[in-house]
Amino acid sequence: MRNFRRIRILTGRRIGILAGRRIGILAGMALSVSASALGAYASEPTTPPVPAQFPAEGKIKYVARDSILEFKALPEYHEPDWVTEKYVKTGKLPPVKDRLPKEPLVFKTANMPDGIGVYGDTMRHVIGGRPEGWNYGAGQTQGWGGIDIGLSECLTRTAPLFQVEAKDTEPLPNLAKSWDWSKDGHTLTMHLVEGAKWSDGVAFNADDVMFYWDDEVVDPNVSPLNGATAETFGVGTTLKKIDDYTVEWTFKDAFPKQYLYAMAYGTFCPGPAHILKPQHPKYSKNTYDQFKNAFPPEYMNMPVMGAWVPVEYRPDDIIVLRRNPYYWKVDEKGNQLPYLNELHYKLSTWADRDVQAVAGAADFSNLEQPENFVASLKRAADKDAPARLAFGPRLIGYNLRMNFSANGWGNPDERGQAIRELNRNEDFRKGITMALDRKALGDSLVKGPFTAIYPGGFSSGTSFYDRNSTVYYPFDLEGAKAELAKAGLKDTDGDGIVNFPAGTAGGKDVEIVMLVNNDYTTDKSLAEGVVAQMEKLGLRIVLNGLNGTQRDATQYSGRFDWLIRRNEQELTSVVQNTVQLAPVGPKTSWDHRAPESGQVDLMPFEKDLVGIVNKFVSSSDNDERASLMKEFQKISTEHVYNVGLTEYPGALIINKRFSNIPQGTPIFMFNWAEDSIVRERVFVAADKQQKYELFPEQLPGKPGDKGPTN
Repeated sequence: MRNFRRIRILTGRRIGILAGRRIGILAGMALSVSASALGAYASEPTTPPVPAQFPAEGKIKYVARDSILEFKALPEYHEPDWVTEKYVKTGKLPPVKDRLPKEPLVFKTANMPDGIGVYGDTMRHVIGGRPEGWNYGAGQTQGWGGIDIGLSECLTRTAPLFQVEAKDTEPLPNLAKSWDWSKDGHTLTMHLVEGAKWSDGVAFNADDVMFYWDDEVVDPNVSPLNGATAETFGVGTTLKKIDDYTVEWTFKDAFPKQYLYAMAYGTFCPGPAHILKPQHPKYSKNTYDQFKNAFPPEYMNMPVMGAWVPVEYRPDDIIVLRRNPYYWKVDEKGNQLPYLNELHYKLSTWADRDVQAVAGAADFSNLEQPENFVASLKRAADKDAPARLAFGPRLIGYNLRMNFSANGWGNPDERGQAIRELNRNEDFRKGITMALDRKALGDSLVKGPFTAIYPGGFSSGTSFYDRNSTVYYPFDLEGAKAELAKAGLKDTDGDGIVNFPAGTAGGKDVEIVMLVNNDYTTDKSLAEGVVAQMEKLGLRIVLNGLNGTQRDATQYSGRFDWLIRRNEQELTSVVQNTVQLAPVGPKTSWDHRAPESGQVDLMPFEKDLVGIVNKFVSSSDNDERASLMKEFQKISTEHVYNVGLTEYPGALIINKRFSNIPQGTPIFMFNWAEDSIVRERVFVAADKQQKYELFPEQLPGKPGDKGPTN
């Protein structure tokens, strides 16, 4: 309750200051100015204020896209000596050259900040999530914090693109080593890496890709972890196998290169079909719940294409990953990656992650909760501090999102349906955004130049952001109340809360249930601030605080009125998951999806947004794409499509002993920093290595066996 009261006090103080200023302004104006004219002036939309300068922001070193990696055979290959001695020479493993593809993915030395690395050591993480199991494709979380990123590999890769100039930006090859477009642009032929293997030695091929597509993405009874649906890759898109290492996409639009971004993490990361398929209801007597839960967190050595394999799980204690002996990437000297032998994930809280990383008890954290900024900066400023802190651009934003579905998604009751009709009323939305004192919300999280006023739409740190195309309705409580009155809401019983009109939801007080993620202090603090500020407006907000997994399930099923959501990739990079910007398909939007009928009841301006997104996806003209996103930003913010709350930069906390950390790495842009730093290339110099490994000189065992093999 401490944060709740603090926000209320700040809000009241802010209102008093603004009211005082307004009185001073009125004293100098002609007495003939009418109250209605004053209201119109006070509510005038404008552009958002320019954010304060933030000198701690790191600068990105830009490189050419083709300087990062390539696929080619090398004259010789190497691995840690202990792998050769204990596993190859004893016949437990084939030689490393036989475990690699014909042409492995080769990271170029020139793009490695510290060059070729050495083997050894551990990267220690702390996370606040808990694993459900290892069935990513069926919707199970592995606990977040970079675990799924360390296990998963996808058709393309985008995280390292933060260091590539916008004009050169296109997803990097990954499991798909190359692709060709047909002359008419409707067919895309993808060539998969040939000879790559899962961590248990079974060949990876097109069957794994097709199982993910046919039996997880397209199957309406399965929801992959990051929400991939068929529409993620374009309405009407099909995929088929040509041969073991070739698949063919067919699109309705010509040259929709945008969907290459959707083939990266986390919407096209296939799992091991040889393990998953026998458990799927189509091929067994299992129910879909049994399929989803067939690989609980206690199931060890789940086959992966990633650089590390889960070998140890202790509930509420730790998850341990060991190096994948079949990993299919190398450096230019032929050293099989990764350099690091082991990853740890201590199961604690998200706030503890920052504390332990700054203190040196953990090695890595995305500092994303502003409540920890000041203390972390002070600690990192000490010359003897074990970790370094690097802030990036303002790419972390929070939105209040409204459920716009008025035709049945989530099966709302009478009150819920009435709220959705209000959400679709533009006067109501303007009232909400005008009633938010964003300065007070930001200050309640952290003082200083960190937070900025954020009206909604694109994050100001993305290259597609245009301030002059952004419509901002300044804080004006009286003007906000006038907008609610225009929407037909009045306090008819005198209790300070507006009522539904007679004949709607019994004319009761307007009560709105707001979904919030209980895993993060920032989310809860912002939610409590919104509750306090909406009470001043005359709305009663009831919080439905759930943990991340429950929150996601509630959101995806449409069982919410409002929700607080941190910005995803479509608002930070724009080119990734672009279809989530608007309801271009029945399930692409976060807050406006179709019920079982399959129809989305678009508002008129949403139709314009859908048209813009579709044009953007099919365009390869960079100038046209920039212009389209300016138009999108204007329409979106003018009609208050989402209600921005605040935005701020994040900081990468990394122990100083680690090398090959790219300069200016943002904690979140195309993906989280765990992927952006390319962990498989990260190493610790021999003289800085520590004895943190829990399973030294051991490799993953057989799928389902307990622990690693010795």
